[in-house]
Amino acid sequence: MSVQERKQRERAERERLIVATARELAEQQGWDAVTTRRLAERIEYSQPVLYSHFRGKREIIGAVALEGAAELAAAVRAATSAADGPRARVAALARAYLDFAAGNPAVYDALFQLDGGLPYAREDTPEPLKDAFAALLESLGEVAGEGVHPGMFTEVFWASLHGLATLTRAGRLPPEGAAQRLELVVDRLAVV
Repeated sequence: MSVQERKQRERAERERLIVATARELAEQQGWDAVTTRRLAERIEYSQPVLYSHFRGKREIIGAVALEGAAELAAAVRAATSAADGPRARVAALARAYLDFAAGNPAVYDALFQLDGGLPYAREDTPEPLKDAFAALLESLGEVAGEGVHPGMFTEVFWASLHGLATLTRAGRLPPEGAAQRLELVVDRLAVV
């Protein structure tokens, strides 16, 4: 291994450490607790080293969002691959999405609530974000209904799931109705 390859590997490892530490801190204490000073202390590097990887917290949030998008896509695909039939796939997708949101609140916020400097729904949208949407579209496109654009249906279904996730987490919806709300979304929106 050349010196250049070793330096590149070490740089990539430091970057992964910064992202993992930011994510861990955000999940434990919220995004307000994530500062470059605290990250530098936790990873035992100076702030200038951290800034050599990311220009600031916004870029770190973006990196967490990209990592989270890949994880969300994998979770949705794993859940839907085990389901039998269109309705079962949609129900599995919805449960996987809501479980991901509940189990990874800081990552979910990085993806959909906070400004990570990432473009959404554009040509220059990063691949992990496009792939997360594609993971939803794969199952939802088949139940969009006649005359309904699959991408548009996926956006509306996703918006419904996002609403359930954020309102439930904020305590705006009572937890005892979660299963019924999920079934209602699946049954009323998906044409199966």
